[in-house]
Amino acid sequence: MEMTLRWYGSKSDTVTLKQIRQIPGVTGVITTLYDKQPGEVWSREEIAAMKKEVEASGLRVAGIESVNVHDAIKTGAAERDQYIANYIETLKNLGEEDIHLVCYNFMPVFDWTRTELARVREDGSTVLAYSQDAVDHLDPEKMFESIASDTNGTVMPGWEPERMARVKELFAMYKDIDDEKLFENLKYFLEKIMPVCDQYDINMAIHPDDPAWSVFGLPRIIINKENILRMMKMVDNPHNGVTFCSGSYGTNPKNDLSDMIRSLKGRIHFAHVRNLKFNSDRDFEEAAHLSSDGSFDMYEIMKALYDIGFDGPIRPDHGRMIWDEVAMPGYGLYDRALGATYLNGLWEAIDKGAKR
Repeated sequence: MEMTLRWYGSKSDTVTLKQIRQIPGVTGVITTLYDKQPGEVWSREEIAAMKKEVEASGLRVAGIESVNVHDAIKTGAAERDQYIANYIETLKNLGEEDIHLVCYNFMPVFDWTRTELARVREDGSTVLAYSQDAVDHLDPEKMFESIASDTNGTVMPGWEPERMARVKELFAMYKDIDDEKLFENLKYFLEKIMPVCDQYDINMAIHPDDPAWSVFGLPRIIINKENILRMMKMVDNPHNGVTFCSGSYGTNPKNDLSDMIRSLKGRIHFAHVRNLKFNSDRDFEEAAHLSSDGSFDMYEIMKALYDIGFDGPIRPDHGRMIWDEVAMPGYGLYDRALGATYLNGLWEAIDKGAKR
C-alpha cells in the first residue's frame, strides 16, 4: 500500500506540501482541483500544473478526490449525457497526465452529514460528530447554518455555500428518486465511462454514503456489503471499484468491516482508515486512529487489507483538532500525521508477522 494524505491545494489548504513531505512514510497526496464545479471539464493544462506543484515538493499525485458527479447524472435528468461527456473528457485528461485513480460519490444533496464540527472531547480536542436526535429536529434547509460557525473560515467539501444556497432546489430534484432509481442512474453512468477507464487504466473508487443510512428521507445506496456487491456485479469491470472508508461503513455497527474488505478483494482501489466512537446507536463522534480511543479494531481492518493484497493508496481520515491547530475541521495536520504513522506501524507489524 502507499500512505498518502488528502490535500486541498495551496490556495485552500492550511496544510502545506512541505509539511506533508515530512510525515514519515507518506509518499503521495490525494488531491483535487478544488475550484472546479461539478460538470466542468478539467483541462489537461490545469491537471499538469497541479501535478507539477505536487511533484516539486518530492511527493506524487496518488489519486483524485474528487471529480464530483453532477446532480443531473445522479437524478437521470435530460441533460445528463452532456455532463457525462464532460466527465469522460476529464477522465481522459487525467489519464493523459498519468493519474489513474478517481474517488467519487453518488450521494444526493449532502456529500456527508455531521451535526457538529467541533464537539469537545474529554482531552480538550474537538471532533466531527453526528447525532440522529439533532437531525430529527433540524430543517434540512438550515442544515448548513447549524454548522457554519465551526468551519474555521474554510470551505468544507460537499458543503460549499453556493451549493447549500440551492438546498431547496436540490431536494426538489431528488423528490422522485428512490434507491432503485439511484442504482439505475449509477449503472448508466458507470457503463458510459468504463470504456475511457479501460483505455487509460483509471480505477473509479466510489466512496460510501456517510452516514450509512437515509438522512432527511434521501436515498442512500452505498451503505453495506449487499449493496456494494450488487454494484460490482451490475457493472462487472475491474475498474469499477470502491473506496473502502472504515468510518463511513462503520457508522452502521451491523457492517462487519473486515468481512466487507475480504469480500471485495481486487475491487478496493483506495482506502480511508479512521476510527469512530459510539456513544449510543444514535450518536457517534470521530476518534483518534488508535483502536483504544474508539470502537473499531484498527489492527483487524489493516490486517484484512493486507490479507487481500491491497496495494493501492491509503490515507488517514478525519483527524481530531489538537494542539490548538486552526484548520478545516477534520483535516488539520497534526492528528492526521499521527494517524498516518500509526497505520504505517500497524502495517509493518502485520507484514513482519506474516513473514516469520
